[in-house]
Amino acid sequence: MPKKSQKANNRKNKNQSQTLRELVLKEEGQEYAYVTRLLGDRRLTCMCEDGKERLGIIRGAMCKKVWIVVDDLILIGLRDFQKEKADVIHKYTPDEVRKLKKLGQVGENSRTKREEVKEDELDEEEAFVFEDL
Repeated sequence: MPKKSQKANNRKNKNQSQTLRELVLKEEGQEYAYVTRLLGDRRLTCMCEDGKERLGIIRGAMCKKVWIVVDDLILIGLRDFQKEKADVIHKYTPDEVRKLKKLGQVGENSRTKREEVKEDELDEEEAFVFEDL
């Protein structure tokens, strides 16, 4: 009789470890940001809490282990030599986002700021009106 696969056991343990992890807070040189667009090749654009839009690069240790989608809260490390680029350090789960909002680390209206930016972009796109020929 074949031996049971260890893969099933590893999957169960992986789900449990995600719920028990410690909350990571930002330090000096780091910033909270929301993902606005995925660009491919481990790159994304994100809207930071300070109001700047930066190009985020997902580090290799997170690649194919942590899946990031639009509107996720992430922790980025700012670069001293390139102000418009940042490195993605950590992705927060929805439970961790609620804890951060409760602690006052992430602003309640940060999501509304991003929605206002999206509405401004839509207004610019609708500015072009083509006449019927």
